[in-house]
Amino acid sequence: MFEYTARPDLLKGRVILVTGAGRGIGAVAAKNFAALGATVLLLGKTEANLNQVYDAIAEAGHPQAAVIPFNLETALAHQYDELAAMVEREFGRLDGLLHNAAILGPRTPIEQLSGDNFMRVMQVNVNATFMLTSTMLPLLKLSADASVIFTSSSVGRKGRAYWGAYAVSKFANEGLMQVLADEMDGICPGRANSVNPGATRTDMRAQAYPGENPAGNPTPEEIMPVYLYLMGPDSVGVNGQAFDAQ
Repeated sequence: MFEYTARPDLLKGRVILVTGAGRGIGAVAAKNFAALGATVLLLGKTEANLNQVYDAIAEAGHPQAAVIPFNLETALAHQYDELAAMVEREFGRLDGLLHNAAILGPRTPIEQLSGDNFMRVMQVNVNATFMLTSTMLPLLKLSADASVIFTSSSVGRKGRAYWGAYAVSKFANEGLMQVLADEMDGICPGRANSVNPGATRTDMRAQAYPGENPAGNPTPEEIMPVYLYLMGPDSVGVNGQAFDAQ
């Protein structure tokens, strides 16, 4: 497990956008960022789930979060522009962006993977990630040390049979991270890195491995240290790196 202990005010005053913030790793990351002082923008497609995370942050007495219902599968280019304009209007800048939202898609041989299923996974996991990154970059450049975290996977670093569109999408995320990191290097104070969460007790893991006993995997809470490290100022200068949470 990645070892790091965050100080209580690590993210004080920071504005951080988390995608897929309604449940799983995204929800836990959002709560942890808020607990360390950040104003967290909760983006996801299911408003009820986002509201639960919002309420948990409020009840804990942390900085007020913002709920942003947004469907990454169907959003059009102008909606990303409108989202960026809203963030700029309400918050003035963006200090962090955690790309957590993703879908698994069918686990099947490529020969049996339909074009529709392939494109749906790529739309959510790659196209939406690109659109959000590109439209938020001007706001990230207004930060003293912005951090962008891409979510990877072991199958996004070495392909494996039957992981099809999901594996390809995670390879694309790694590539996008590397390109962005190289463009940021020496140009602006921001940084971009990727995190492979590993086997974690989430709904997506259960969907991918229905026969597995989830109790054998760490909870999202247990893999948070790497996310906190990369989102905070202790990782300034760390750029273009592929991290494992476990």
